[in-house]
Amino acid sequence: MKRRLIINTDAKNEADDQFAIVHALLSPSLQIDGVIAAHFGEGRTTRSTQESRDEIELLLELLALDNPPVVANGAERALADSSTPQDSAGARLIIDAAAQPGPLFVIFLGPLTDMASALLLEPSIADNPELTVVWIGGTPYDDIVGGEHGEFNLSNDIAAANVVFQSRLRVWQIPMNVYQMVSVGYAELDERVAPAGELGAYLVRQLKEFNAKYVDPEIEYRSLGDSPAVSVVLNPLGAVWRDHPVRVFDERARMTNIPVEGRSVRVADSVDVRYLLEDMFAKITAHARKEER
Repeated sequence: MKRRLIINTDAKNEADDQFAIVHALLSPSLQIDGVIAAHFGEGRTTRSTQESRDEIELLLELLALDNPPVVANGAERALADSSTPQDSAGARLIIDAAAQPGPLFVIFLGPLTDMASALLLEPSIADNPELTVVWIGGTPYDDIVGGEHGEFNLSNDIAAANVVFQSRLRVWQIPMNVYQMVSVGYAELDERVAPAGELGAYLVRQLKEFNAKYVDPEIEYRSLGDSPAVSVVLNPLGAVWRDHPVRVFDERARMTNIPVEGRSVRVADSVDVRYLLEDMFAKITAHARKEER
């Protein structure tokens, strides 16, 4: 049976969402029930949700799939507080999909705004035993304060993260210390991905352009940090997991030592990076060959 999947992505925030989206869409064991464009704050733009939507549409154009998934916009900004949802087509898509029978994964490559909003709009989905939320975000569990600046995806909606983690939902978390380890060098990307048609060329070009503009023009690598959300749905055994008591997130996007009674989260301590990258790159190459024919 195919695994039903919704992808929630701040696709134009950085340069790694694109790889995760493509990996999921090219995986035959996944049934993509929708792709939701997510916001990524206002640090660079005031229209981040729409920019994410535009990037998703571009990727779908380059993929040229026979049956492309539905695309919906999520919230345009973070929750104002832990009790007021940001209603959106994306949140409604999650609610509708959760009402259908069968296992459903919803992966979040950015903030948890749309999942929290779906919960606040329709609290009964928290009792769906077949719904699993997979989130790329949060600080390491062995580091209580999580550094001076917290973690980016968490910082874009701290209230939403607390709503989701303190709910009855099943949550799988891939924190910062794990997702940062999914690094790939330019040399490998040039050999394995860039030759794979227009899609491969775009994936590598936009990654290098992002690094040059926002990080450092002299580096030659990037972490594909959003991709573990896809790989653990494809292969749940491709990670080392532990159950950890949920803790409250503070206003600086860091983890406190305040536990949430009766709540635990499944935390990835590591992921199988070899499997993740090889599977993704092979699917991108195979897709390009199919397009050539």
